[in-house]
Amino acid sequence: MVPLYVTMILGYISVKWWKLFNAEQCSGINKLVANISIPLLSFRVISSNNLYKMSLKLIIADTLQKLLALFVLAIPIKVCSMGSLDWIITGFSVATLPNTLIMGIPLLNAMYGDEAAKMLSQIVALQSTIWYSLLLFLFEFRDAEAASATQRDETPVVEPEMQGEEQTQREEQPKTSTSLKVKLILLMVWRKLIKNPNTYATLAGLSWASISFRFGLKLPEVIDKSVSILADGGLGMAMFSLGLFMVSQPKIIACGIQLAVLSMGIRFLLGPSLMAASSYTAGLRARQLHAAIVQAALPQGIVPFVFAREYNLHPEILSTGVIFGMLVALPITLVYYVLLSL
Repeated sequence: MVPLYVTMILGYISVKWWKLFNAEQCSGINKLVANISIPLLSFRVISSNNLYKMSLKLIIADTLQKLLALFVLAIPIKVCSMGSLDWIITGFSVATLPNTLIMGIPLLNAMYGDEAAKMLSQIVALQSTIWYSLLLFLFEFRDAEAASATQRDETPVVEPEMQGEEQTQREEQPKTSTSLKVKLILLMVWRKLIKNPNTYATLAGLSWASISFRFGLKLPEVIDKSVSILADGGLGMAMFSLGLFMVSQPKIIACGIQLAVLSMGIRFLLGPSLMAASSYTAGLRARQLHAAIVQAALPQGIVPFVFAREYNLHPEILSTGVIFGMLVALPITLVYYVLLSL
């Protein structure tokens, strides 16, 4: 974890002290991470996972946890000034998308052995394949909905003398307008997603994984090493972008104490609780159940922060979750480990 913090601090001081980048350049660096580094990292994770040896129970448990989280977060409540969709996207990112790749696999390997490490690798693949794609869909849907609202024409006022068919047509206009609005939003989302490099990285990773593990093939060395070099830099670049973002905030706890506490509660209490219920329901027991719960108590992943900053949806909350989540993650996961061992 130390190299990740070194990278983040370098990003911070490169702007705070050295003045190397302006605001537009910082935004460009984050766009580079979101559209090049993260897709290559996703391709590497997905393509290296054996699709033919996935645990069905684990897939069910992971899916149940995400669906339960969406259900809980969709309960109509107001959190500070956030709208309902903003709250669902942010809460889903915090509650269910842990930093499994860097911290999780070595930690669970030390706690529960190779079986747990392999299980966590499958969770990483599911996260990259399904849940990051869902997250991108929600981000794009939110953007399209805002864009649609600004383009919407006002409904003409019905004059008192209008009667008969004209009056009926005007009354039916809101229903037709709503249907067209939904179709327009979905079309805008589809057009954005088919241009997003993450979509192609996911499809390419799945395709190559199905072929390579079926026929025992490997990527040509030059391609494999090219992807490896760029993918290894993905998390580092993401942490560097986090450091750049910190400079633009007036406080280290950018979202405020209230939201920071709420974020930590969602991350380390709600996430593991939902995973415990889902894993038990799916039939995971003993060490597999324990490993599933502990991985859910890992700190928040860096990728959702990159997406949140790219789409400008409360990146201050996710940045706080990443920074302080990694500081307290080790003692918290050890507490879960000890409690589950009793």
